[in-house]
Amino acid sequence: MPTTVSPDSAGGHFNSRGTLQRRTFLTQLPLSILVVFAAVMAMAFYPQSFREPLFMSSLLMHALLLLAAFAVPWDKLPRGAFLIIPYLDFLAIGLLRFGHPQFLSAIGLLIFFPVFWLASSGLAKRISVVVSVFAALLIVWIPVFGPQTGFTLEQLVKPVLFPLVILAFAIMVIAVTKRVNLQRKSLEAKDLELRAALEVSRQRERLLSTVLGTVAVGLVVVDADGHDVLMNDTQTALHSLALPENIADPQEKDLLLFGPDTVTEVPAQDRPVRRAIEGETFTDYQMWLGTGETKRAVSTAARPMYDAAGAFDGAVIVFHDITKMMAALESKNDFVEHVSHEFRTPLTSIHGYLEMVLEDTPELPDVARRFLGIAARNVERLNALVADLLTADAVTLQIGRADVARLIEESLGSAAPAAAANKVTLVNAVEAPLQAFVDARRIGQVLDNFVSNAVKYSPDGGTVTVRAWSHGADLWCEVQDTGMGMNSAEQAEAFTKFFRAKSAMQRSIPGIGLGLMISRTIVAKHGGTISLHSKPGVGSTIGFMLPGCLATKDETAALERINPGSAADAGRARPVSTE
Repeated sequence: MPTTVSPDSAGGHFNSRGTLQRRTFLTQLPLSILVVFAAVMAMAFYPQSFREPLFMSSLLMHALLLLAAFAVPWDKLPRGAFLIIPYLDFLAIGLLRFGHPQFLSAIGLLIFFPVFWLASSGLAKRISVVVSVFAALLIVWIPVFGPQTGFTLEQLVKPVLFPLVILAFAIMVIAVTKRVNLQRKSLEAKDLELRAALEVSRQRERLLSTVLGTVAVGLVVVDADGHDVLMNDTQTALHSLALPENIADPQEKDLLLFGPDTVTEVPAQDRPVRRAIEGETFTDYQMWLGTGETKRAVSTAARPMYDAAGAFDGAVIVFHDITKMMAALESKNDFVEHVSHEFRTPLTSIHGYLEMVLEDTPELPDVARRFLGIAARNVERLNALVADLLTADAVTLQIGRADVARLIEESLGSAAPAAAANKVTLVNAVEAPLQAFVDARRIGQVLDNFVSNAVKYSPDGGTVTVRAWSHGADLWCEVQDTGMGMNSAEQAEAFTKFFRAKSAMQRSIPGIGLGLMISRTIVAKHGGTISLHSKPGVGSTIGFMLPGCLATKDETAALERINPGSAADAGRARPVSTE
């Protein structure tokens, strides 16, 4: 079976200059080599063949065809022009066979080369089949029609099998070539799709690389075993700060990671990557990287990744440099401390003069005396607030019998002017009297914070309702408004120092974000808990519960139930979203 390759179809498309010319030469070359081999055998065993004109013409013709295949610029000629070579090969093979028929009996098999070439070209398929069969017939019939006296039908029929084989071979090559071409086109289409998909993938990779290189946060992706898969430039810079000098290839447990105090090393099991590969999800986990002047404060967060089967497949850890924010908070605390000290002197003076007016001016009208009393009481609370600004842990209690109903009435009275300005209706729904053993000044401060917040955050009017009731020996109190409300994220931060809701800042509602934090501390000192329920656009309900503080006949037993310092953690706010 010949092994030649069609230069037009089997070789595919020829876009580059000289490709068709080169393939035409390479396709003709195997036949030419066999002809050279036949010439060598003839020289060795049948030297008289070189005296035959047909034999010599065949050799010359094969040489010229090989030279033409090499020299003619077929890619510049009309399509299919190169097929003149295999058509002329039929003639050259016929001359070779008839030049000395007895020297090689199988010389006619060389016809398979041009037959294969024509059948696989994909051009003029029917003509190529007809020419191939006709050429095969001539090769086997011309000797029959030789100079002998005559021929018989048997002599004509006996060699017909060879042309039929050529016919079957040509048809088979055409069918195989067609199938191969279809497969080639399919592969080319898939190749184009893969190239397009690869280009899209590369484009996305470039986009991802650009995004990761642009963001101002460090990002590292690790596999399920904690090995780094991806790390952006920001994280590389942060990671270099935590590298110890004496370890060439440190593991995470060797990195210089410290707690909020910048001194205590973070234990290996508490480090971000270790927590991440354990499948933990966390946000705003703060620590310090490095030591000395180059140390940086970072806030870390992690989210796990899962494969298609739902198994843990790694994690993404983000490192956000918050050094400047920490410095700003420290500066803010210093400022607050300085301002708090500056406030104390004028507040003390105002309080003193108010007391003098109330004590030394008996002829004051009742209304003026009541208003001045409210002012004096609020100066006291403001002075206490200034003290609390310095440190919330400095809150101390002076427990005694107090009328909670009266404290609520006083808080509503203090909030009345602001409520009138906001067109808010104040409702006192308290079971009076309601005696309890509490620090009256501090609980009054909590009530003031709750009521004033409810009024402030109802800028478009509404209703603020205060309720207080007893449940066994426990005191319950809540303030409900129909104002702006908060979402779940804001509720989670409501008791954080200096926190202000976004909606409050957008509407320029005054405040510094300390009231709820101080209230939580006061309630915790009483051993109580605070609850918060809110929904945007509906309103908020905030309240507290003080256990075992209600006055009973056995006042000693009631006082013993109150241990302000034993349940500090119990006073943590527990916001509950109603969404």
